[in-house]
Amino acid sequence: MRMGNMETQAQASSPGNMLMRLFNVHQGEGRALVWAGLYIFSLFLAYYVLRPVRDELGVAGGVRHLPWLFTGTLLAMLAINPLFAAAVRRWSRERFIAVTYRFFMFNLLIFMALMHFSSASQLIWVGRAFFIWVSVFNLFVVSVFWSFVVDIFGQEQGKRLFGVLAAGATLGGIVGSVLTVSLVEFIGQQGLLLIAVVLLEVAVMTSRGLARHSDAFHTPLQREDNHKALGGGIFSGMTHTFRSPRLLGIAVFMLLYSMTSTFLYFQQAAIAESAFADSASRIAFFASIDFWVNSLTLALQLFLTGRLISWFGVAATLCSLPFISLAGFAGLAAWPTVTVFVVIQVARRVSNFGLARPAREVLFTWVVREDRYKAKNFIDTVVYRTGDQVAGWSYAGLAALGLSMTGVSLVAVPLSALWLLLSFWLGRQKFSQPSAKEI
Repeated sequence: MRMGNMETQAQASSPGNMLMRLFNVHQGEGRALVWAGLYIFSLFLAYYVLRPVRDELGVAGGVRHLPWLFTGTLLAMLAINPLFAAAVRRWSRERFIAVTYRFFMFNLLIFMALMHFSSASQLIWVGRAFFIWVSVFNLFVVSVFWSFVVDIFGQEQGKRLFGVLAAGATLGGIVGSVLTVSLVEFIGQQGLLLIAVVLLEVAVMTSRGLARHSDAFHTPLQREDNHKALGGGIFSGMTHTFRSPRLLGIAVFMLLYSMTSTFLYFQQAAIAESAFADSASRIAFFASIDFWVNSLTLALQLFLTGRLISWFGVAATLCSLPFISLAGFAGLAAWPTVTVFVVIQVARRVSNFGLARPAREVLFTWVVREDRYKAKNFIDTVVYRTGDQVAGWSYAGLAALGLSMTGVSLVAVPLSALWLLLSFWLGRQKFSQPSAKEI
């Protein structure tokens, strides 16, 4: 008996079990969580290699042209979303994930060739196309990941584990930022694109690993359904969103987040354009900001996010981001300095990655399976880029009227207040089963 107790204590004190307790992981969840973590790590590593290149090409093409690029991004989203829905309707989730990611890999190889053979004048237009492409790419590949994850893990698991998965994204961002700063001078933009191609293939491999371990959390009937095509219409993601008050609430949440983020993005682009004269310096500047944001976010995601969602609930966690935005824009209106801007930008992004994003994903564990892919993808891509579009042209109009950073911030204050009220309402809703009227 004493020997058995000693063995039990030794197992409990093993490094693996200690890590499981530290991150609030239950028995049987470890392998699926590791595969999911590697999956999102590779995706964000690829994105953060591409993101500074996108931002630099956007600035090089002229900040005044950014609203047009946001318009192009929205049009691209509207064209691609039905194609994605058609793939979800026809293929199993493992198949359409692989097809989606390899489609983007093929696109990257085309951009590498265009960057190599284009003249200086042609390169400006290639850069603009690449800006639009990356803006589409990052939302689609990440939305597909979270759709897959909320299809695997349940509501209670999501509250505990989504913060850990978000930490995998943050680690990918940190490594991607460091990698870009370290290698951009040696391998250039085309070399960075090639690295992203390899990482996307890694994402395909890890998604298959996650699929192999996902059945452990479901009944035999659910397992059979999980590997079937979803069916339904190619526009059902949009129609379900507008018919369901709860899905529509998530969509408006995303819209307000996107609009306020775009205001800050344009201000950041203007600062970079005026402060840095050459391309490599701007890429390093953007990558450095990403590095510090991700570094500050990591500890929050690893050790606090899951516990905070469990302790305070989804509503309070969702409210953190609009509350910080409300206070931040009010502060920026009163003290419109670069230092205050950087503090607000960092605080917002840390709050989004560490708290609001995992809490928002938990909401999708409460909807029917078809909406986890179609409605979620519509909200994550088309609605998000609609917010970009509205805010981009609004910013251009406000600037044309002579509004400075203070004026734009004052416009964002009531938007943030509305967003805060919506977040509280949304977090208090029950998503377990939508009514027949909503579908």
